[in-house]
Order: sequence, then structure tokens, then C-alpha cells
Amino acid sequence: MEISRFKNSHASLFTLSNSKGMKAVLTDIGADIVKIIVPDRNGTPVDVALGYDDPELYVSNRTTFGAIVGRFANRIGNAAFTLNGVEYQLDINDNDNCLHGGFDKWYSRMWYPQPFEQDNAVTFRLFSPDGDQGMPGSASIAVTYTLTEDNELKIHYHAVSDKDTYFNLTNHCYFNLSGEGAPTMTDHTLRIDADKATVISDQLIPTGEIMDIRGTALDFTSAKVIGKDIDADEEAIRLGGGFDHNFILNNPGLETAFAEAESPDTGIVMEVFTDLPAVQFYSGNFMGSDPDGKGGTPYKRRSGFCLETQYYPDTPNHPDFPSDLFKAGEALDSTTIYKFSVR
Repeated sequence: MEISRFKNSHASLFTLSNSKGMKAVLTDIGADIVKIIVPDRNGTPVDVALGYDDPELYVSNRTTFGAIVGRFANRIGNAAFTLNGVEYQLDINDNDNCLHGGFDKWYSRMWYPQPFEQDNAVTFRLFSPDGDQGMPGSASIAVTYTLTEDNELKIHYHAVSDKDTYFNLTNHCYFNLSGEGAPTMTDHTLRIDADKATVISDQLIPTGEIMDIRGTALDFTSAKVIGKDIDADEEAIRLGGGFDHNFILNNPGLETAFAEAESPDTGIVMEVFTDLPAVQFYSGNFMGSDPDGKGGTPYKRRSGFCLETQYYPDTPNHPDFPSDLFKAGEALDSTTIYKFSVR
């Protein structure tokens, strides 16, 4: 592992490498992914992760490039919930709701890095005190990145609290398999093994209903070009402004990829595996108003996409959803894998 500094910053960069020419560059600001470099079909290194050159932009990180999101990724309706007879009020930062932990985000904080003895892994640790982001319990968090010889970037999440609490951790990396800075990713093909999704309100909060998405614009059970139905005249697409939906995975687990994306330009293929029950597929509908990305490149609308593995949004207010409530002393242990190859 190579450890270096961001220019003019106390923040560090941790570069994991393998013998296949793949690299993952991580930072202790937010335990964020800064770069994922993969050789394309011609052997040319391509950075497929959107981000910044300026470390201060990772502190603000309005678009959550490469970010570890917690304690609760995605949205909690009305920014409130009741647990064990106590009502908890959260930050209101997305219409009437709480999004990605509110204002004091985990990905704006410095995490404590713990490099492994081997060259291919690093763990970032964070202490989250009782009441942090309005959530109950003092919690210890560890996120471990491992780069394998099979071109897998593994992300392992561990979290435990001294009180009953909710944990829903994810990584919010934006991908463009044609290379960060490419003007669009709507020409990519994508497959998601999901027949159902949670129905959303006009504020993108689950209504509690589950919809069958087969035959609709949200149907990615067979690989199709992302741009094909991204502006379809369907209510779910209109509400999301494109794709911004929680897909319920048919077969979660680490043996079989639930998603596969491919760039026609580079031939880079990304498979995604998770033991979590769902994924938020977001097509970058609100991009375009941020500071320039790497190399001064302005990131345009829909120039990156996210596959955020997760529990369902707003689970604290929907007890019939798969539970991400962890009892005091009970640990969240979860893994997501992004695996790269070429065609």
C-alpha cells in the first residue's frame, strides 16, 4: 500500500494496487473512494470513479462522491421516528425529510485509518456518540476496503452501538465506466436482478407499497441501455426525475452478482454483489451544479450513476420492511463487492 498526502492538506491518500493494473485510492476524509483505476480493453488505465482533486471539496461533498453514508443512508420520512417509546427528531435537509444523516454528515469528518499489514486493505474507523445525527446510542464504526487479485473492490461494514439503534450504511460512489469526465453514462448497459421496487411519494419517500416493475421503465432484469427509459412517461420515472429508486433484490448474497454494467467505449464491465436486501439505483439526475471534478472537468447531469447497496429507505417508519434495527451490542456486518473486467 502507498500512503501519501493530498496537496496542501493534512488528509491522507491510501492507494491499493494489484498485479492486474487495478488501483483503488481512498482517503480518511469520510473514508471516501477517490479513484478506481481499471485497465480498459486496450490496457489503458481508466479512472471510473467521479470525484475531486481538492480535499476541501470532499469535506463539503454536496454530491456525495465516493462517500461512506451513515448512520442511515437514504431518506427517513418527516425526519422523525419512534423507538422504544421515545421519539427521535432528525435534521430536515431534503424537503420534509432527513437524507443521508442530515447536516453533520459522516463523509465530511476525518476517520481514523488503520492500514493492514498486507498491501491490499485498509480500515477506517469512526466513533459516533449518543445523539449523533439525532440517533440513539454511542456507536463504533469500521469500514474496510480490500482490493483482490480478481479485480474486486470489497467494502466491509461493521457497526455496533450500546443502545438499540438503526444502521443503514452504504457507499455513494458515482461510476462512469467510460472514464470519469465522460459526458454521459446513459449509453451504458445495465442489468439488475430485481422484480420489485418500493413505491415512492412525490418526496421520494416509500409509501409502504411494493410494486412489480417487470415490463415497466424500471425493469432491468434483462440488460438494457440506461438511457432507453430514463425519461419514460411513467409516474415512477416522473417522481424520480429519472432513476432514483430502491430495487428489491431477488437473490442477495456474495456468490452471484445482482447487477452488471458495461461501457460500450472502454469495454469495462462492473459486477456488483451484496448481502443487503436492496440497492438504490440513481442516475445522477441532480448533477451539474457542483464545483468542477478531477482535472477541472465539469460533471454534467447524468455523467455518473450509483448502485448504493442498502436496507430499504425509511425503515424506522415501516416495521413491515426488512429490519435494520440492531439491538444494543448487536453488530451490523455487511459486505458489498464491485468487480471489474473487460469485454
